[in-house]
Amino acid sequence: MIRVFLADDHSIVRAGLRRLIEESGDMEVVAEAADGSEAIRMIREIRPDVAVVDLSMPQIDGLEVIGRIHPEFPELPIIVLTMHAENQYVVRAIEAGAMGYITKQSAPEQLVKAIRKVISGARYLTDDATESLALRVSKGRRGASGLDDLSTRELQVLRRLALGHTNREIAETYHISIKTVDTYRFRLLKKLHLRNNADLSRFAIQNGLIEP
Repeated sequence: MIRVFLADDHSIVRAGLRRLIEESGDMEVVAEAADGSEAIRMIREIRPDVAVVDLSMPQIDGLEVIGRIHPEFPELPIIVLTMHAENQYVVRAIEAGAMGYITKQSAPEQLVKAIRKVISGARYLTDDATESLALRVSKGRRGASGLDDLSTRELQVLRRLALGHTNREIAETYHISIKTVDTYRFRLLKKLHLRNNADLSRFAIQNGLIEP
């Protein structure tokens, strides 16, 4: 049996994924987590065969989970399951160490197939993700919106600021100083030609980083 770990902050989504996985006959869900911190702790304890991780989670997001877990367990295949099909997420997830990337809309048809593929050592990307990856490469990592010019940490800080998190909360989440968060905020405003946090929130909504 393939031992699968699930991380998603929506219990209904996890229940649906569990059913999909366990109906396959050769897989079982050995543990679940509702936030990034819990996901990191449980992966370290349980050592699953494959991890399915959402990008948008409380406390620590999916990119941070991958960034911390992959160096520790490079042999663990990680599949990103997310609502985000935007190219900045696809590329950053792959760069962080993910072996698979599928959207929640395609999950019923592709999740089990993706798990089997990454377990075999191959990468699994949906058609949309492959197209986004190719587009990002063809643009030379630059995009019209300015998002492609941001580092992964800048993107994470942007999303947290847009969600209304304080600098102190962001600093504690990513284990950096408040001064460093201030620096990231300054860079974001400068790179994106914005004035304040309200502008950052509108920008994040317009580019699908957070829900309105």
